[in-house]
Amino acid sequence: MTSAAVLQNLGTMILSGGIEVVDCSGTLGPETPLLKLPPELAKDTPPIKIHKISEYDNDGPFWAWNWLELGEHSGTHFDAPHHWITGKDNPEGYTDTLKVQRLVAPVNVLDFSKEAAENHDFLLTIEHVKAWEAEHGEIGKDEWVVMRSDWDKRNHDEALYLNADANGPHTPGPTAEVIQYLIDKGIVGWGTQCIGTDAGLAGGMTPPFPAHNLLHANNRFGLASLTNLDKLPPKGAILIAAPLKIKQGTGSPIRALALVPKA
Repeated sequence: MTSAAVLQNLGTMILSGGIEVVDCSGTLGPETPLLKLPPELAKDTPPIKIHKISEYDNDGPFWAWNWLELGEHSGTHFDAPHHWITGKDNPEGYTDTLKVQRLVAPVNVLDFSKEAAENHDFLLTIEHVKAWEAEHGEIGKDEWVVMRSDWDKRNHDEALYLNADANGPHTPGPTAEVIQYLIDKGIVGWGTQCIGTDAGLAGGMTPPFPAHNLLHANNRFGLASLTNLDKLPPKGAILIAAPLKIKQGTGSPIRALALVPKA
């Protein structure tokens, strides 16, 4: 089958409903949970604000539009390599310089929602991933890998979503070893349903915040606050995760979409 025929068939399948488009993004607005950092470490992202310019009134009689205040890493968002110090020297490390061919790729959905429900500090290990691959197939080069924890079910409540106490946030995530394992396999990027790509207690790991540290050092991407991963199969879907083309952008809120074949 030619490339043109493949695309035509894909278009037909989408129009007919044979392929479902699943929205993997949360709603972006003033109530969207945002990352909270210790004040001695860094500034927080300011709250999201949506300002009305006009809505069929004296400021614009025939149109409605808004202007926004928000951080690049707000809501369901994309981390480009320049987001972290380990990726700062990568000329392709910004949202306006990365290769867009990499943003549309098969996605591997690793379901560890049961483990995350039982242990909010659950850490994904190489052994977990190898067991998943033995059941579902090898993770391939230039593919997305995302961890399903069903943490998005908490995003209606910021305190519940961040799940922090005096010892810090308690959210599931990867070990440093598993991120390196996935990088060695050649993945394009790693994503989670939590506020960031790392586990809540990742600041105490070696290296600290290994998903950020290792992914961006190796020109890989991060996706955070994904939703609806329970609607995706372990393998067989295509994930489209495209950031805004911000000049020298370190990341961007995204509308992540998955193409999922219906049974």
